[in-house]
Amino acid sequence: MSDPSTKTVVYAALAGNLLVAVTKGAAAAWTGSSSMLSEAVHSLVDTGNEVLLLYGMHRAQKQATPEHPIGYGRELYFWSFIVAVLVFALGAGVSVVEGIAHIRNPEPVEDAYVNYIVLALAFVFEGVSWFFSLRQYLAAKGDLGFFEAFRKSKDPPTFMVLFEDSAALAGIVLAAGGTYASASLGLPVLDGVASIAIGVVLAVVAVLLARESKSLLIGERADHGLSESILRVAGEVPSVHRANGLITVQLAPDQVLVALSLEFADELRTPEIEQTVLAVEKSVRAAHSEVVTLFIKPQTEKTYQDAQRRLEAGKNTPKADGA
Repeated sequence: MSDPSTKTVVYAALAGNLLVAVTKGAAAAWTGSSSMLSEAVHSLVDTGNEVLLLYGMHRAQKQATPEHPIGYGRELYFWSFIVAVLVFALGAGVSVVEGIAHIRNPEPVEDAYVNYIVLALAFVFEGVSWFFSLRQYLAAKGDLGFFEAFRKSKDPPTFMVLFEDSAALAGIVLAAGGTYASASLGLPVLDGVASIAIGVVLAVVAVLLARESKSLLIGERADHGLSESILRVAGEVPSVHRANGLITVQLAPDQVLVALSLEFADELRTPEIEQTVLAVEKSVRAAHSEVVTLFIKPQTEKTYQDAQRRLEAGKNTPKADGA
């Protein structure tokens, strides 16, 4: 679920990245380092990314309207996907292009000590941001494994800031190595190689972020534990004979759509069924405030099971040629 501390982590990353971007840009202009320029672009892209994440978090809280009856929750997932695209296109793309250009026309790094000072400061700034984002991520993942928590997370800023900060720290190490190799070995081409390596790191991170953001944007089901709890709560409402099953879609970290199949007692008349439906809605929302949209479909257990079997049969039926 959404946590106010997540926004604090994003704000901290925004401030740190902006400061680091300006510092790296000045150092790149002074020393002519290709890898330092790549790092400056990387930090500038990260700064813009934090702004987009904050914008997405803000938009996701907008109330539903007639034009958008289930709200704006997925805006966070949309902007998270855009962030991943920007990391790939601008961060990785510019770094690789700059590296190739430097390899084709290598120029020695001037005043390498400037790079070392700036990179050391940047490592401290990024390290502080990384520490807070890691602490937030570990608190959110609970007992899940590190990568499992990433795959199951419904809150992109939680893992995006951590992945960006991790890539930033790796980039700083690569930039320092490129500067050292260029200045000490007299091989300025290696500075361009370091720039390409930074681009590869960013590309890998961007693909991971885009894959998970796309899955959330398309529509992932909510946590299994939440589904079980909703079925239990609904089944305990008087006049509900059986809670057959449900479909959930995560709209935002703290917003879930639920379609619930219920079997009501046979003796109920229409007004009584309506009252029971209202009671179910009240009970479910009291137990889980994240359920912002709830649909209830009256079905017998047999009808529900038949529908599930047809769904499974359709899923396992091979497609015809050309389909």
